Amino acid sequence: MNKVGIIMGSDSDLPVMKSCAEFFDRMGVDYEIDIVSAHRTPDKMYEYAKSAKHRGIGVIIAGAGGAAHLPGMVASLTSVPVIGVPVKTASLSGVDSLYSIVQMPGGIPVATVAINGGLNAAILAAEILAISDGLLYSKLEEYKKDLKETVEKKSESLKEKGYIKYLES
Repeated sequence: MNKVGIIMGSDSDLPVMKSCAEFFDRMGVDYEIDIVSAHRTPDKMYEYAKSAKHRGIGVIIAGAGGAAHLPGMVASLTSVPVIGVPVKTASLSGVDSLYSIVQMPGGIPVATVAINGGLNAAILAAEILAISDGLLYSKLEEYKKDLKETVEKKSESLKEKGYIKYLES
């Protein structure tokens, strides 16, 4: 099975990006995680992107705040799918990061999740890998079944407390 590369522009992005690692631990997906700054370590970013496929990376998740060039720059250097995670910033609440990641020019796609959406990035990466991995696909199906059951239990609990009711038609 391919592994996932999780990279971030700064250690301040780790609280958002660690949800990716936690999900992969749960799913049994191999991953690596590192700080790779597009602005402060461009040579490292270049080498990371160019060598990803040869190192067994099947998907890259790149989290970045502010100018958020990391996901797009990495995507411009490799044909390995890149998922961008805009990280919330103090000055513009992550909207700057979101716009920077989602507005890629034609030919350089970056799949983009919500601001601070590390978990959804991990799920999407796992779904990409599951195209050719039946066991991982089954684990994802079970995960989604568990989500459904959790919502149904919460709904039933609220009904019992009288918070949810339906009008008869």
